[in-house]
Amino acid sequence: MDQTLPETQSRFKMVSYEQASPQVQDIYDDTKKTLQLPFVLNWFKCQGDNELLLKGNWSKLKNTLMEGQVPNVLKQLIIYNVSKERGCNYCSHAHGIFADSMSSMISDDEGFRATQSFNSPSMPVSYKTAIQVVTKAALNHSQISDEDFDKLEQAGFTPKEIQELMAQADLVNMLNTIADVSGIKIDNELLETPQ
Repeated sequence: MDQTLPETQSRFKMVSYEQASPQVQDIYDDTKKTLQLPFVLNWFKCQGDNELLLKGNWSKLKNTLMEGQVPNVLKQLIIYNVSKERGCNYCSHAHGIFADSMSSMISDDEGFRATQSFNSPSMPVSYKTAIQVVTKAALNHSQISDEDFDKLEQAGFTPKEIQELMAQADLVNMLNTIADVSGIKIDNELLETPQ
């Protein structure tokens, strides 16, 4: 039996900005401001009917992804890579766009796109190491070893940065789970973004 949802549906009620309560609108406004987007992502809309859940998940996402010492572009690349490996189309597409929009933070080479340049000489070795280790942590957390932590330390990350990097493994698992179980589709506004 085909469990695929029609293009316009979600397993959870999709709450548009106009339909949202004032409290949810405040959270939506914060997501747009923080992520520098003119629209509310479907990932948030599918939680808009549950203010408590939305508030908690946004707080976790905002603090883990947008704050801290590790560059946001590296965090976006980690989430993109894990999502791609796992086959979460929504998150790999969205975070790939976010990462590529920050490519100039890694290299000013014309045409450099971070998501297509993991093996490029322009990609810092520390980034390659972090992407590899944190992807392993997200997909096979029981296989993480002291050696993996040593690799991150040797790549130049401080203990706090390593903890922050490992938090991305937890975050991406939450992001992927909600995106996949809800059945949300990629936002039309993201589909219109040049690749």
